[in-house]
Amino acid sequence: MPATEKVSRGKDAEPRENIYLFVPNLIGYSRIILAVASLYYMPLHPRTCSLLYSISCLLDALDGYAARYLDQSTRFGAVLDMVTDRCTTACLLVFLASAFPRWSIVFQGLIALDMASHYMHMYATLAMGGSDESHKNVDKSRSFILNLYYTNRTVLFLCCALNEVFFIALYLLSFSSPLLSPGLLEQVPQIKQANPYSAAALELARANKMDSTVPWIIAIVSFPVMMLKQIINVVQLVKASRWLAEGDLEARRERKKTR
Repeated sequence: MPATEKVSRGKDAEPRENIYLFVPNLIGYSRIILAVASLYYMPLHPRTCSLLYSISCLLDALDGYAARYLDQSTRFGAVLDMVTDRCTTACLLVFLASAFPRWSIVFQGLIALDMASHYMHMYATLAMGGSDESHKNVDKSRSFILNLYYTNRTVLFLCCALNEVFFIALYLLSFSSPLLSPGLLEQVPQIKQANPYSAAALELARANKMDSTVPWIIAIVSFPVMMLKQIINVVQLVKASRWLAEGDLEARRERKKTR
């Protein structure tokens, strides 16, 4: 079925666009497929998973370019893009929480912050700015850092890309633990009888699958940008909360005037 189809109305026929088949949305569907495939390989195949996950993330920039170039920007596409971003990052952080159980509360907090800040920002934009307002249209008077983040494509790309790169580096580090090696199987024979899908068995299977040098370098380089992205999430959450509160106060004043 083409993106534009003919719909008969009496003697005339007018084209009706199929939003679901717009090129940016097709790219969005491919991102979801790649993300799901990366999740399948995530437990024990770090290279395949990282490749699929990285391609899915890079396509995030391509669908935006295609939307602008082909004049196919849609609200459905914007929401699809945001939901895909949130879900893929959350899934990776869930894995990291299980791979590094001592730091699970940190990863859980990052998931909550990411979800809450974007939901609050989107809701505040729709409630206060109107249904036609884009969540990326942030005035400097509201927040300089959010305005820079959403309006400067280079800043947006670098923050999002290096944020994901940091988490991918942590994921790769879970396969290069210096504390475990296949030789431990001989020293701890009871592990042989362990459930092959248990956390201990999976951790042992991941041990020393790859060298940790490159993942450590990537993690160190991308860490400052990852922290900046979390600061932006906090600012986004606070600003959206204040915007909604201001709207509530204004609505209450209007109701009092009409009494």
